[in-house]
Amino acid sequence: MIEAPGILLTLIAFVAVIGPLVFVHEMGHYLAGRWFGIKAEVFSIGFGREVAGFTDRRGTRWKFGWLPLGGYVKFAGDMNPAGQPSADWLALPASERAKTFQSKPVWQRAIVVAAGPLVNFLVAILILAGFAHFYGVRYAPPLVGEVVAASPAAAAGLRAGDRIVALGGRSVESFADIAQYAMMRPGEAVRVDLLRAGRPASTTVAIGTLKQRDRFGNEYRIGRVGIGSPPVEYRPVSVLRAPVEGAIQVVAIVRGSLDAIGQIISGRRSVEELGGPLRIAKVSGEQMTLGWPAFIGLVALVSINLGFINLLPVPMLDGGHLLFYAIEAVRRRPVDGQVQEWAYRGGLAAILALMILVTFNDLASLGLWRNLAGLIG
Repeated sequence: MIEAPGILLTLIAFVAVIGPLVFVHEMGHYLAGRWFGIKAEVFSIGFGREVAGFTDRRGTRWKFGWLPLGGYVKFAGDMNPAGQPSADWLALPASERAKTFQSKPVWQRAIVVAAGPLVNFLVAILILAGFAHFYGVRYAPPLVGEVVAASPAAAAGLRAGDRIVALGGRSVESFADIAQYAMMRPGEAVRVDLLRAGRPASTTVAIGTLKQRDRFGNEYRIGRVGIGSPPVEYRPVSVLRAPVEGAIQVVAIVRGSLDAIGQIISGRRSVEELGGPLRIAKVSGEQMTLGWPAFIGLVALVSINLGFINLLPVPMLDGGHLLFYAIEAVRRRPVDGQVQEWAYRGGLAAILALMILVTFNDLASLGLWRNLAGLIG
C-alpha cells in the first residue's frame, strides 16, 4: 500500500497542475486579444497582492498573485465587471479607444473570451493524443463476454454473446462505452437495446452499486452491471490519427461531466461528490506518487474540467460572457448594462456559495469533521 504524500509534495503537485493550466488558459485570452489589436494591461497568475512581476515593452504588467487559485487578463478599457462602455471609456482618445476590448465587434469579443477554455481543451487533446500514439488505444466491441451470476445483468436476462447497441437511448460503440455509462449511474434502471443472434431485443437493467476504496483510502461509489469484457486489443495509432483519438476522449469526458451535473440537479447524485481546490491538491499529490503518466493524465483531466466549467453559462465565467454576446448578436444591441451588472453580482454570489460548499466537502474528504466529532465526543 502506498502511503499518502506529504504536505510539501501535495503543494508542489497542486501548483504543477494548476499553475500551467491557468497560464495557458489566460494565454488563450491574451493571444486572441492581441490578434485583434486589443491592449492587455495586466496578465496575472493568481489573485490578490502581487508577489513578483515585470512590465513588458507593450505596457502589459505580467505578475504573480499570492493566491494561486486562478488568474486573469485585464484588457484596456475593461472598467467594469460587465465590460460595458462607460463615461471614462468614452473620454479616451480615439486611438486608445480603438485598442480597448469594448471597441471590438461582438464576434471578436466572443473569440477572445472563448479562446481560454478552447486552449484548455487543446492541451488535453494533445496530452491524450500522446498517450494514444505511444501506448495505443484499447478497444473491445460492445459484446457481453460473460454474465456474472446473481448480477444485475443476470437478473435482466442478458446472455454471453449479446451485442449491446444502446443504453438509456444512447448508442454505444465499444465495451468501454458500456462500462463508462454504467459507472456513472449506480442504482439507476436503464433500458438496454441489443442484438441477440442478429435479432433486435431490449430489456431493463437495474445497475448495481459498488463501493471501492483506492490505495490512498479514497472511497468511490460506482455502477456495475455484471458483465465481462470480450477479448481486448490495443490498436496502434498514427501521429495523424492521434489528435482525433484525443478529441474523442475529450468529448467523452465532457459528456460524463454533463451527465454528472444532470444527476446532481435531479438529485440522483449527492452534492458531496463535488470537490474544489483542496481535493484537487490531494489528488495531485497522490497521482504524482504513482508516476508521471498518472500525473500527466490528471493534468489532462483537470484541463478539460477547467475548460468545461468556464464555458458554463454563469455570469462571471467565460460562458456567462458568451451568453450575453449571443443575446447581443441576436438583438443587434447589447444587454442593458444594469441587467448585466446584477447578473454578474448574482453569478459572483453563486460562485462564492459553490466555493463554500466544495471547501466544506473537501474538508470532509480530508476527515476534518470526523476528527472534530471524535474530539468533541
